[in-house]
Amino acid sequence: MLLLFYMASASSAEETVCRRRGDPEKPLLSKNGDIILGGVFSFHASWKDRTDTYMIKPLALQCISLNFRDLQFAQAMLFAIEEINNSTDLLPVVTLGYKIYDDCGSDARSAGVTLALANGNEIVSVPSKTPCTRPAHVQAIIGATSSSTTRAVSTVIGPFFIPVISYFATCACLSDKTKYPSFLRTIPSDYYQSRALAHLVKYFGWTWVGAIRTNSDYGNNGMATFTETAQQLGICLEYSVSFFRTDPSAKIQRIIDIIKASTSKVIVTFLARADFHVLLREFSYHNLSGYQWIGSETWIFDSRTAEMDTHHILDGAIGLSIPKAHVTGLREFFWETLFSCKFKELKSSSDIQRECTGHEDMTGVQNSFIDMSLMPLFNNVYKGVYAVAHALHNILSCNKTCNKNVQLDPFTVLQHIRKIHFTTKEGDEVHFDENGDPAAKYDIINWQPKENGVVEFVTVGLYNPSLVQEKQLNLQNKYLIWARNSKQVPVSVCSEKCPPGTRKVLQKGRPVCCYDCIRCAEGEISNVTDSITCVRCLPEFWSNERRDACIKKEVVFLSYEDIMGALLTAASLFGACMTIGVILIFFKYRKTPIVRANNSELSFLLLFSLILCFLCSLTFIGQPSDWSCMFRHVAFGITFVLCISCLLGKTMVVLMAFRATRPGSNVKKWFGQTQQRLCVTAFTLIQVNICIIWLTTSPPFPFKNFKEIKDKITLECALGSVVGFWAVLGYIGLLAILCFIFAFLARKLPDNFNEAKFITFSMLIFCAVWITFVPSYVSSPGKFSVAVEIFAILASSFGLLICIFIPKCYIILMKPEKNTKKYMMGKKAPNSL
Repeated sequence: MLLLFYMASASSAEETVCRRRGDPEKPLLSKNGDIILGGVFSFHASWKDRTDTYMIKPLALQCISLNFRDLQFAQAMLFAIEEINNSTDLLPVVTLGYKIYDDCGSDARSAGVTLALANGNEIVSVPSKTPCTRPAHVQAIIGATSSSTTRAVSTVIGPFFIPVISYFATCACLSDKTKYPSFLRTIPSDYYQSRALAHLVKYFGWTWVGAIRTNSDYGNNGMATFTETAQQLGICLEYSVSFFRTDPSAKIQRIIDIIKASTSKVIVTFLARADFHVLLREFSYHNLSGYQWIGSETWIFDSRTAEMDTHHILDGAIGLSIPKAHVTGLREFFWETLFSCKFKELKSSSDIQRECTGHEDMTGVQNSFIDMSLMPLFNNVYKGVYAVAHALHNILSCNKTCNKNVQLDPFTVLQHIRKIHFTTKEGDEVHFDENGDPAAKYDIINWQPKENGVVEFVTVGLYNPSLVQEKQLNLQNKYLIWARNSKQVPVSVCSEKCPPGTRKVLQKGRPVCCYDCIRCAEGEISNVTDSITCVRCLPEFWSNERRDACIKKEVVFLSYEDIMGALLTAASLFGACMTIGVILIFFKYRKTPIVRANNSELSFLLLFSLILCFLCSLTFIGQPSDWSCMFRHVAFGITFVLCISCLLGKTMVVLMAFRATRPGSNVKKWFGQTQQRLCVTAFTLIQVNICIIWLTTSPPFPFKNFKEIKDKITLECALGSVVGFWAVLGYIGLLAILCFIFAFLARKLPDNFNEAKFITFSMLIFCAVWITFVPSYVSSPGKFSVAVEIFAILASSFGLLICIFIPKCYIILMKPEKNTKKYMMGKKAPNSL
């Protein structure tokens, strides 16, 4: 046993002491080269929650939610490396390789992949007396995306002085060289952005704002600097809440409740893109519109965020972004990548698999992967790779060739990167200050919705902290669009005076200086500062948009220029022309039996009255006046009574004609043509008398209706005497009922008196139109009641014309063989009739 124990101890002493702990981290993308660069990107935006029991080895982090934006960042890095490898001026005969990892946005995973980049992935096995240390596997790391993951990377790699160049980590905390000695970046520090946002808020006079931040290094540090600067400028924060995308829904609801309960109308955000997307979905669901959003560079020019804002609650948002940039050839490189399916390793992405087989026709494809709206950030990645290349170029003493025998040391590479100063092919200067930060400069972006619903990111100003204080902020106010597409700058104050157009309302339980400025209601104004009441405008006036002055209301009525008025006019004229055409036909064939039958004189009088019926509808169109209001109703009443009287005479002739054929009957003597004329005249004179009484007692008159449309005056004709109007209408209805009864009784008489059938049908239409007219007229507002009345006049007139005269015209023109006295006197009715 002792011998065995001794042998085991001896064997153990010879085991390797340098062993890799945990599972190997494999790069998502890699390529060999003379010099290897590392890349850390968040190809996935989140990960699945898990609960570790500490009883078994924790499982690997399971990444979810594919992030196309970071795929583009990685592509920008590959483009820069490929461009450098193909260059004969920069690093000739030296090939750059790369190893790119996915950190899933996790700090822990970022630390793991950073160690993988520093140590490599191969198994290390050395004798016990050999030291474990060896040269770094990569000479520089491009990344990471967020400030928190970048802090994790820089903390792990800092003691080894391997350069870390971030393209999107803006936390001012990363400028601390005692904690992060090897960190540099190609995007300005939030120290400048936070101060710029505070100055932007002050510029527009907003002294009472809310704030939402990401609960991370980026959000907490950025908002802390903003709050400090805001207090110096006299700006107050009503609330300041934090959020992270993995927070429970109750936390989101609490934020929504705080916003809804707040009085500030301006919300300053220091939110990471992924966190803001989670909040935006909930804000849209709760319709948090009407707020003025102030955004940082993470989302203010992000097209994906604009696409998610389906409820347009972010319209009018304003914020800071990196100045616009362009990298020649990058877009084409993205297209080539889409064709070559370079990212097919992302097995979790069904979108990539679905879109990419390598043989597709990609013409016209517009997806997230080829979206070039983030070109300024791609340019940051591009500049970071070139900064490393220029440093290596200097270290290797490259001219037409490079000295590959030089032993590269990360610390030396870091020192050279800090000193580089070059200009890119697009003319951008690249250099770093003592903190590893670039020169700060920001575009001021305004979200402006277009007619097709797409939001355009319009550059409306510039912030340059290198200038004197008075010139740092340069804005073009006339091009700005605010929340709810307003052109007026929103007001968000606690103690400033209420401007004209508003009134003061003290907030319960709050200081008097914190009052609400309530906008005057529609139709009310206040034209003094700090008014406690709003004054209602006079009936003929209405409040303007600013509610500080009363403007004269627009007068509306049914005019010939209106589409509805033009259509009714056309229908009226068409009916009159159609009636004239029938008159011409009847006059030409006036000696034929079908025209002479049943009193042709009444037929011509009926046609003449129909012309008047059609034309009288024109008096209802146009601006009402004293004479037009009286004339329209009188003309309508008299012409329709004349028309119905003619029909009544015709039906009476039909009935009396049969009674006259009986032996000993003297009906014909009492109902000749003279008696028919007297009958029509008497019926019409009764209506004339009713109209005269109406006009002399209480005639119709022009009336300004202020109640139908609150911001307009509806000019219409008041009836004057309602009894007079319904008397005119009732008398027409009485004659129509009598005519219908007589025609109904005569409907089964021999077919040569077949006209009674057509009169019966025409009177059915007539009565139906005017019965439905009554409720429609009463319930229609303003000028629509006039249109209803015109429509009733035209519909009943067309009904009479078509039902009575069109069949006769058909026989006259199309069936002349039936237009004979013999045929008309036949005992057997023709089928066509």
